[in-house]
Amino acid sequence: MAAEISAAVPATGDASADALTPALRGLLATLRLRPRRALGRQGLGHHASRNRGSGQEFAQYRAYESGDEPRQIDWKLYARSDRFFVREAERESPVLAWLLLDTTASMAQADESRPQFSRFDAARQLAVCVFEIAQRQGDACGLVLCGGAGLSLVTPGSGPRQRDRLRHALATATAIGEWPKAEVLAPAWGRIARGDLVIALGDCFDEAAVAQLVRLAHAGREVVALQVLTADERDFPFADGRRFVEPEAGESLLGDGPALRADYLARLAAAQRTLSARFAAAGIRHATHVIDQSPGQALQQLFGDRAR
Repeated sequence: MAAEISAAVPATGDASADALTPALRGLLATLRLRPRRALGRQGLGHHASRNRGSGQEFAQYRAYESGDEPRQIDWKLYARSDRFFVREAERESPVLAWLLLDTTASMAQADESRPQFSRFDAARQLAVCVFEIAQRQGDACGLVLCGGAGLSLVTPGSGPRQRDRLRHALATATAIGEWPKAEVLAPAWGRIARGDLVIALGDCFDEAAVAQLVRLAHAGREVVALQVLTADERDFPFADGRRFVEPEAGESLLGDGPALRADYLARLAAAQRTLSARFAAAGIRHATHVIDQSPGQALQQLFGDRAR
């Protein structure tokens, strides 16, 4: 885990992890969870499916039939043809979204300049943002927590009660231990159906975690990965000698910050290129969020107009 550069500290539960500013809420209102493929679940949402009905995107005309609503009649076409035709549209189909949150020990890492706000706090804030997007567009959203405490799952749902369930689960979660073994995660993977949207939040340093995302994508799940890094990992600003600790395995390295910086940054860049290529090959959309930045930039990249 080349980018883990200091000993893990406990997640603080900083209130800012759950605070959505007015500007951020305004941005969330413009974003959409739009999978590349929607498999045609019945209902109204924001995801085009193969169903014909009273959605929003025009599909075709058909002759009026008894029982059709008068508001569906195209009166301009009637004036030209003296026959009743109904406008059919592609029915909009809601998606079922899963937030997959890494709760391993490396997620508890924070920057020296802001020790009260950890990577885990930032990931939980992003999770709340994603749920708010799903909530606005009427999509069900669930939560899977994966870490040293094992597996914890919140069944997908929507509405105020679901918001309370998700926020409680996020607030009480802890970042400890290592990524669970495959058999521990099997029950969750069995719940995530083909065509479901999986939004994974984590540092993407665990090989087992990345491999699981790739397998989910190859099994027909729509996977979006949001990597969360600390600013210290991005910049390696250390100007003195120190002990660098890998927080999950406990391995450590004594070294001089300035002497290590160039090699570290080169290795980090290479690791990021490899990760990006691996996700792209699996069809996984991905973005990187650094915790000294606003979450809006990464969310815009994944769920904004350009992403669609």
